[in-house]
Amino acid sequence: MRVLAGDFSATTVVAHAGRVRHEIVIQEFSRAGFVKIEQAVARPVADAARALLWEQLGLSPDDPSGWTSPVRWAADHTGAGPFGTLVRSPRLATVLDTLCGRGGWTPRGSLGNIPVRFPVSPPADDRGWHIDLNVELPEGGWAVTGRPCTLLLLTLLSDVGPDDAPTRIRVGSHRIAAATLPGEPIDHGTACRLLEPATADCPVSVATGAPGDMYLLHPLTVHAADEHRGGVPRFMAQTPIMLAEPVDARLSAGR
Repeated sequence: MRVLAGDFSATTVVAHAGRVRHEIVIQEFSRAGFVKIEQAVARPVADAARALLWEQLGLSPDDPSGWTSPVRWAADHTGAGPFGTLVRSPRLATVLDTLCGRGGWTPRGSLGNIPVRFPVSPPADDRGWHIDLNVELPEGGWAVTGRPCTLLLLTLLSDVGPDDAPTRIRVGSHRIAAATLPGEPIDHGTACRLLEPATADCPVSVATGAPGDMYLLHPLTVHAADEHRGGVPRFMAQTPIMLAEPVDARLSAGR
């Protein structure tokens, strides 16, 4: 995985108006620890996926009386219909090839877990700063390491504004995390206790956008859920992308 040194930046849109801006993909991913791919898939495809998720949850977008929990979990395990179109986006594949090299990542067959956040009070107590589990252990299970084997893909399936529980991202935190985490696996709780204070001074960006927009996060980028202060439920898939080889933490830290 190619990770270059550079100053931190929150300017992260690397694909828009129908083309991928190859010349800045690596630069922006290195600087900020994430990139945004606008309309990786056309909005109607994401809208169709969201309609299927409403059915899966047994709820209606027109009946807020059924929105009784701040978070409900849906999932795509098959990649059928609009979900397959999303996860097999050619623009996503182009950005992944640019970041990881061809053959450096494993294509997904489905989007996986899809948390749906509702404008319900009190909010869920799941909004701590963290990185995701990023290495599979030989004996089974997952842990966190400074040599991660995954990228994180966030796929917006609804309009997400600043009040609609967007994922919060600590810009440039991947470099601090790379310098903080050990190379050997540690448990998720220990990693969070190390990274939350270590990255507290990083500027914060939020993953806002339209249905069909995607965000790719460096595996060491610290991020967190947010309280829903808006009026419309937020649908967003969070999908691990497996890498062919671990990220070199020394490169992530710019050493």
